[in-house]
Amino acid sequence: YTWDANEEYLFKAMMAFAMRKYSRKRTTQISNVLLCNVTDRVSFWFVVTDSSKNVTTVPGSEVEAAIRMNRHRISSAFLLSDKTLQFLKITSTLSPPVEPSTPVWLIIFGVVLCLVVAGIVFLVVAGIQQRKKKNKESTERENLEEKGEVAVTVENGIPCEALDLKTGHVNGVFAADDERFTSL
Repeated sequence: YTWDANEEYLFKAMMAFAMRKYSRKRTTQISNVLLCNVTDRVSFWFVVTDSSKNVTTVPGSEVEAAIRMNRHRISSAFLLSDKTLQFLKITSTLSPPVEPSTPVWLIIFGVVLCLVVAGIVFLVVAGIQQRKKKNKESTERENLEEKGEVAVTVENGIPCEALDLKTGHVNGVFAADDERFTSL
């Protein structure tokens, strides 16, 4: 970064601009900003004089406040950031980190809580449906048994072939045998 007379002029102009914006007076001129001890590494100190008296300097607190108020404009003019353009005794004006309106842990807690509640509701609804289905099957079985029409046998929890209790059950294998053989 080369620091020449043009860069010095731009810096003085930015300081005059900052002082004018801060004090809202049109009295600060570029000639009121004095640079002292300029080095090759672009290190120097400066003072701002009062244009009405042209002898006294503006208090350091006012210059610091003006720089704080317009620091982003000064850094932008030199295409630098708060990390590369440093004013001694003036803390940097980095923006604070962005914090979301709701904490992250609260969002995660809400999602987990919703999943747990949804799982509980699913289990309750599935249990109610299963109980209704089981009750419906048992009432149908009881109704048929009360009428005496069909007897349902259950083995190992599986309903077997229904029998007609009034007429009985005829085994077709033995029905044809009666005609083939002679009777005794």
